[in-house]
Amino acid sequence: MRQALISDIHGNLEALTAVMADVQTRNVEQIVCLGDIVGYGPNPCQCLDSVMQHCALTILGNHDQAALFDPEGFNPVALKAIYWTRDELDRGPGPATAINRRWDFLSELPKFHQSGDILYVHGSPRDATNEYVFPETIYDQTRMRILFEKVTRLSFQGHTHMPGVFTTDGEFITPEQCNYQFPLSDEKLMINVGSVGQPRDEDPRSCYVVLDQENDCIEFHRVEYDIESTIDKIYAIADLDNMLGDRLRGGR
Repeated sequence: MRQALISDIHGNLEALTAVMADVQTRNVEQIVCLGDIVGYGPNPCQCLDSVMQHCALTILGNHDQAALFDPEGFNPVALKAIYWTRDELDRGPGPATAINRRWDFLSELPKFHQSGDILYVHGSPRDATNEYVFPETIYDQTRMRILFEKVTRLSFQGHTHMPGVFTTDGEFITPEQCNYQFPLSDEKLMINVGSVGQPRDEDPRSCYVVLDQENDCIEFHRVEYDIESTIDKIYAIADLDNMLGDRLRGGR
């Protein structure tokens, strides 16, 4: 099976549309979303509709959870954006049935999914929704050991918006360092698939991963999209800080 893994869309419809179009060219049989469909971006409803239509499995992200319950640990910009997102989900577009369907979908999302020796989470193998595993986490050997104890073989995750592969040898390997393809073996790995809608590794292009189980490798893919259109939408919404648009240009 060739499986596409996307994460951290954050209401960025232009980015999601470009990624979905790219996925269609990769001979992919299944798409998995690792959460944070909403939050920060201007099109939460449309992004939800797309994920509901195209993804075989979707995991709950912390921003998805915050849209449902009281947000915890959010900075003022993120908090204001999530309150606006709630209102937008209540407004529509579409009839009441479509609005209810989006809320029902969010409320039923699992926090993690285990399929054989593959774990799918948003945050980490230890805390599936909220724990960040940054590249510099490799220097905390105790924490890395605890995280890998929760992994059978592969853990796919998002949350940090920074793509790469964590190894049990204490390395973090970026897509550039492995020439956008990483071979798989029996070795345990944690794989961050990057962000569709808000990259933070100083590359503004969307990022996603393809798991190729036949050839035992993962592929990182970067996709250009119409960033300025997304920025213009953010600027036009008073409750979305202009910084949420500005940061898209630098991928930060």
